[in-house]
Amino acid sequence: MAEEKVERFYDWFLRVLEEGEFIDQRYPVKGFIVHRPNAAIIEKHVYDMIEGELEKEGHKRSMFPSVVLKSFFEKEAEHAEGFAPEVFWLEPIKGESEERLALRPTSETIMYYMYALWVRSYRDLPMKLYQSCQIWRLDTKATKALLRDREFYWIEAHDVFRTPGEAEEQVLTDERIMQKTVWERLGIPFVFLKRPEWDKFPGGEATYAFETLAPDGRALQFGTTHNLGQKFSKSFEIQYLDEDGEKKMPYQTCFGPGVSRILACLIAVHGDDKGAVLPFEVAPVQVVVVPVLFKDNMKEKVMEKARELHKTLSKDYRVVLDDSDKTPGNKYYHWELRGVPIRIEVGPRDVEAGKVTLVPRDTGEKKQVPEENVLDAVKEEAAAMLERMKEKAKKDFESRVAEASSMEELGKKLDEVRGFVKVPFCDVESFDGLACADEIGERFKAFVRGVPAHNPEKPPEGARCIVCGKPAKHIVWVSRSY
Repeated sequence: MAEEKVERFYDWFLRVLEEGEFIDQRYPVKGFIVHRPNAAIIEKHVYDMIEGELEKEGHKRSMFPSVVLKSFFEKEAEHAEGFAPEVFWLEPIKGESEERLALRPTSETIMYYMYALWVRSYRDLPMKLYQSCQIWRLDTKATKALLRDREFYWIEAHDVFRTPGEAEEQVLTDERIMQKTVWERLGIPFVFLKRPEWDKFPGGEATYAFETLAPDGRALQFGTTHNLGQKFSKSFEIQYLDEDGEKKMPYQTCFGPGVSRILACLIAVHGDDKGAVLPFEVAPVQVVVVPVLFKDNMKEKVMEKARELHKTLSKDYRVVLDDSDKTPGNKYYHWELRGVPIRIEVGPRDVEAGKVTLVPRDTGEKKQVPEENVLDAVKEEAAAMLERMKEKAKKDFESRVAEASSMEELGKKLDEVRGFVKVPFCDVESFDGLACADEIGERFKAFVRGVPAHNPEKPPEGARCIVCGKPAKHIVWVSRSY
C-alpha cells in the first residue's frame, strides 16, 4: 500500500478527488460539494446496480417529498430525539402552514404517513418501495469530502410485512444485495455488524451496518439496514385487515446504501500512489487509446490505427482517444490518476507488427495483443483485473483485523494494525455496556462498532470485559471511524 495513502490518507484522498476531477469543493457552503462527471458517472452505475438488485427482490421505484412537517418528524419519540441535532430547519412559508418544515435527514416519517393511507388489507402486503435521492444532515463535526458531507446521495428502501419473520428475512436480503454489488462487482470487502443497543437507528429494534476500512485504519460505514419492528407502524397508525377479519399492525424494515460513501470506499480501498484504480464496470472511461509518436514518417499510420481502434472499441466500451499534444508520459499520468482500467498504446512497432500494447491500471504490466483480438483481450483483462483487485483488497482487510485482551493491548493494536480490534466486552445488548464503550472512546477515540451479524464469536471461558472487568458476554469489534 502506498506510504502517502496510509500515513496521510485524507491528504492523498483529497488530492486524488480534486486533481482527478471527481469533486470540486469550491462551492461556498460548508459540507456541500460538487460531484463532477467523473464521480457522478460512477455513482450512476452504482445506483443502477443496487436498484437492479432491489427490483429483482420485488421493490418498486418511488419518489417522495424532501420536506418533513415537524409534527410528522416527532410522531416517533426516539426517532425525533435521535435526529433533532442534525436537522436542517426551513423558515415557515408565509400565508401557508406556520408549522416548521425540515429537510429530510431520512424519509421514514414522510413515507410512513403515506403508508398509513395505502396499507388497508393483507393483500397490500408486502409493500416494498425504494427511492434514490439526497438527504441532508447538519453534521457539526469537521466536514470531509465524501466522508462527512452535509448533503449526500443514497438509496432508501422501506418495506412493510405481515410477520416479524419476513422482516428478519429482509435484513438478510439487504445483506445479499450488498454482497452482490459492493463486494462481487466493486471489490470492496466489508463486515456486516449488528450495532450495540445504544447505537441503534433512532426508533429501530435492531441496526446492522456495512463497514470497510480506510487505509489509515478508520472504519468507513457505507450502508445500514434496520429492523424497525412495529414501532413506526404504531406511531403512524399503519394497520391492515387480516384474513381473520382483525386489524393488525405490520412489521417494517428500512435499508440505506450510501452511494456517495460507496464512491469514497471505492477510491480509498483500491487507489494507489498514482491515483484511483476503478473497476471496469463503473469507470467513466473504461479504455484510453494512446498513440505513441516517435518517427515523423510513421505518425499518420499510427494515428490512423489509433482512430480505427477507438472506433472498434467504442462499439462495446466507453473509450477515449487521447490525441492531445501531451507527451506519452503526461498522458499516462493523466489517465492513471483518474483510474481508467485499461490503456492501449499504439506505436510504430505495434503498427508494423499488427499488434497493440495493453496495460491494465492495477499492475501496469504491458501485454502485446494482436489487434484482431483486442475486443476479447479487453474483456478478459477487465475480468482478471477485478479478481486481482478483490484478492488484494480482501487480503489487506483481513490483515487488519486483530485481537486484544486488555485496554493497553487495544490501544497498541489500534495504532499498529490500523483496523478493527476484537475484544472481550461486558454487554452490547443493553445500555449496561455504554459506560465501558464511552471509556474506550475517551481513551482511544475509538468506538465499539458491534458484533458480526452471523456467527458472532463467544468469549473464551473466564474472559472479562477489558474495561470494567465483569464477565464478558460478547467479543466486539472496535475501531476508529469517519
